[in-house]
Amino acid sequence: MAFLIVGLGNIGIEYADTRHNIGFSVLDAWAKASGAVFTNLRYGARAELRVKGKTFILIKPSTYMNLSGKAVNYWLQAEEIPIEHLLVIVDDLALPFGTIRMRKQGSDGGHNGLHHINETLQHQNYARLRVGIGNEFSKGQQINYVLGEWDEEEKKTLPALLERVADAAKAFGLIGIERAMNAYNTKEAKREG
Repeated sequence: MAFLIVGLGNIGIEYADTRHNIGFSVLDAWAKASGAVFTNLRYGARAELRVKGKTFILIKPSTYMNLSGKAVNYWLQAEEIPIEHLLVIVDDLALPFGTIRMRKQGSDGGHNGLHHINETLQHQNYARLRVGIGNEFSKGQQINYVLGEWDEEEKKTLPALLERVADAAKAFGLIGIERAMNAYNTKEAKREG
């Protein structure tokens, strides 16, 4: 039984440590901790790992955020994954930094990556895991904030956050979305004292 975990982000070194790329960062941290290696293939980098008998296929789309649906659609078909086994990891401005929210389905919430996935799949019935990046920016500075790098305070708690999001994604496959939502839809991550 395989699960497709897609972490959204933008390819290119200039985007590497930005808030918008938290989907990539989660999958990178998870793969590194598991000894899995990404291979660059059509529409994305792919890594595969097994946890308690379940297969997790990790995909970092190479289509850029605004065309994420192309990669999601391609990999769902290529890996023959049922839609209920898809989880998309995405940044969310509406949630405080460190908050995570798993949902069975829903609107794009103004997120370009989710918008393109919804448009491409022609429905919103797939699970998504939103990771709060906060909204500490001045009027008119949203794009600079989203595409900006983490501040020093955020960097301190980021490794723990990435691990928690990866654990939530694992739980999605291991215990099902209902139980995973109950376990991981929590308040903001505790900041290191």
